[in-house]
Parts: sequence; structure tokens; C-alpha cells
Amino acid sequence: MMRRSDVNMLEGSLIDKIVLFALPLAASSILQQLFNAADLAVVGRFASARAMAAAGSNASVINLLVGVFVGLSVGANVLVATMIGSGHREKVNEAVHTIYTIALCSGVFLIFFGMLLSVPILHMMSAPEDVMELAVLYLRIYFLSMPAIMVFNFGSAILRSKGDSTRPLIALLLSGVINVILNLIFVILFHLHVIGVASATVISNYIGAGMVTRFLLTEEESFRLNFRRLGIKWMHLKRIIRIGLPAGMQGAVFSLSNVVIQSAVNSFGANAIAGSAAAANFDFLSYYIINAFAQSAITFTGQNYAARKYDRCRKVFRITLLCGGCASFVTVVLFVVFRYRLISLFTTDEAVIGFAMRRIMNCFILHYLISTYEITGGCLRGMGYGMVPTVISIAGTCLFRLVYIFTYFRSVHTFEALFHVYPYSWILTGILTLTAYFLIRKKHMPLTSSQ
Repeated sequence: MMRRSDVNMLEGSLIDKIVLFALPLAASSILQQLFNAADLAVVGRFASARAMAAAGSNASVINLLVGVFVGLSVGANVLVATMIGSGHREKVNEAVHTIYTIALCSGVFLIFFGMLLSVPILHMMSAPEDVMELAVLYLRIYFLSMPAIMVFNFGSAILRSKGDSTRPLIALLLSGVINVILNLIFVILFHLHVIGVASATVISNYIGAGMVTRFLLTEEESFRLNFRRLGIKWMHLKRIIRIGLPAGMQGAVFSLSNVVIQSAVNSFGANAIAGSAAAANFDFLSYYIINAFAQSAITFTGQNYAARKYDRCRKVFRITLLCGGCASFVTVVLFVVFRYRLISLFTTDEAVIGFAMRRIMNCFILHYLISTYEITGGCLRGMGYGMVPTVISIAGTCLFRLVYIFTYFRSVHTFEALFHVYPYSWILTGILTLTAYFLIRKKHMPLTSSQ
């Protein structure tokens, strides 16, 4: 029995279903980023630029440490979607309990892993001494929410695999509103600066995870969670790792390159850190729109490829790439036009605003190019070729950026030159990923397929 929130991906028109599936995904990620941006805005407005820099400089560290495990949730999505598409729904419940167990174990592991490595990584990034103490404090509190973050991501992946992207949005919306309210209370009323925003994040993450867990506890039989059945089926874990680990590796290496870039940003001082962190929120918002269609590509392709409906797979590629790229382009235009007003929401410090403007105009204006490799890579992962986009992204995005930073940027060392690395890497990675997709599709998708 399908819930009203579920989408039938194997039959009927595609464009309306893809858009309706992607919109809640995009809204979820955008809301999450807006709530993260609220952390920066609150400390920037009501604490100090130093506190804003401390909170803002941690994003790349957090992404580095959690990237592998969040990537595994992609494998969880593909695993369940493939079971549905191939008609093996009887195995879904085993997969659900394996996925949830992995989420809990990953979260507990990350608490200890993050506590141990956050300080060395911040030192490696050359975080300024006047920011270091607050940055470490923020990270240590933030990492207490790791089990909740993992449960929310993996639980949402289970729901998305069956066509439900709406209820994770509801959970995120409620937890995010609570996050903003607690930010204001802790920082303005109790003057807790980074302690306040980190604590608010922890509390809200557990609320979101609790809601997703509640959804799974009341699902239809094949998807229903039962705590007494928690455990890991190794055959399911192997498939999750096969698809998800490459995505996680890509995310981790990608984050490593961003850690190096953040280290380069740090060399320009606290104002540059704060300005870059504020401008990065627009990068994230545009990226999450693209990623929503990439996630749609994974799920729709996964079900239809398993059902051998290759014509629908080709349509999924065209629709997701066109919609994702166009939506990101419109977003970029709007943010560039209203950039000064939007940055002013975070800070009134003209030096910080100046650095934010420079990042936007030297990087963000071409952000829609990310769709060429993210969405195409999503189609490849849905087909089971998770390693291909990973290798290309590591080479075209991560390694290229590292070489650029340690060669060209080291010799030039300007803020503008630093952020030129992004559009160059997007163009290179997009060309390589599109080429790989068409070669693989030609070989493994016959022009005729069952409908």
C-alpha cells in the first residue's frame, strides 16, 4: 500500500513526479542551510565577528569528518530503490534495520572521532589563534549531535527510496524552527555566543531524528522499524558499501580539498573568514537545489534501471539535468542581484561584507555548472556505477584544486585568485562526467527496453 506522500517512479509521466519529488528535497536542504545561516547571523549580529568566524570556519571540518558516513546513505537509498524496482520487496525490511543500525553505530563512532581530531585539523588549517578557542568549543558541542544527524540522513534515505521526500521536510522544518528560536534565546538572552548556537543545533538535530524515527515506526509492514530487530545483514551492508562508500570517499576528499581552501582563506584574517563563511551560504543554497535533482536522479534511475526501463532512465537524465541546471541558474541570478542586501543580514561590518562580495563575484556567478557532474553522477550511481563519478570528482575537482592551491595560488596569493579554483574545477569535472555517462549508457542501456 502506497502512502499519499509516496511517488510511483516506474509508471506514468516523469517530469511532474521528478519535480514534486525534488522540491521537498531542495526545500529540506535549503531550510537546513538557512538554519545553519541563522547560527552565523545570530552570532554575527549579537556576538562578534570573532564568534562568527569560529562558527563559520567549522563547516569544512564537519563535512570532512562526516562525509564518508553521509555518503553511505546514498548506498542505502540505491539499495532499497533497487529492491523495489526489481520486485524484491520482501527483503526491504531487513535492509531498513541494517540501515538504521549503521546510522546509530556511525553516529556514536563520530562523536569520539570528532572529539579527537577536531583540534589537530583546526591547527592544520592554520585557524587564527583569536578564533581557535571558540572554534574548538563549537566543534566539541556540535559533535554530540552526530547520532541524530546520522539517523536523520539514513532514515530520510529510506523514505526517499520509496518516493517519500515530504515527511523528512516536515521533520526538518519543525526542528529548524526550534533551532532558530533556541539560537535567539541562548545568544541574545543568555549571552552564550558559540555555545548557544552549537547547543541549539544539537537539540534540534535530535528532534528531527526523533521525528524520522517515528515515521519509520509507523510505516507499512515492509518498511516498518522495530527496535528489537536491529542488526546488520552483511549482504545488505556490502551493497550499501559498494554504492555508498565511493560517494562517501568523494565527499570526504572533496571536503579535504575545501579544508585546504579554508586554510588559504584563513591566511587573509578573521574578516575574510567571516565574509567567506557568509557568502558560502549562497553557494550551499544553489548546490542544494542541484543536489535535490541529483538525489532524484539516483532514486528514479535506481528503480527504473532495476526494472530494465531504460527509456525512462534516459528521460530521467534529461529532465533532472535540465531542471536542476535551470533552477540553479535562476537562483544564482537572484542572489547576485540582491547580494549586498542579503550579506547585510549576516553582518554590518564593511570589511566582512567586502570579502563576501569578492567571493560571490569571483566564484558564485558560475555555480550552476555543478549540475553537469552532480546530476550526471547521480544517474551513474542509480545504475550501480558509483565508483565512476567518484574517481572523476576526486581527479577533476579535488586533486585539481589541491594542485591549483599549492602552485598557482601560492605564487599569486590574492583572494580573487583563490576562488577562481572553483569554476575551473566545475568545468573540468563536468566535461569528464558527461563523457563517462554517455559511454556507459551506450554500452549498458539498449535503445529498446521494457515499459
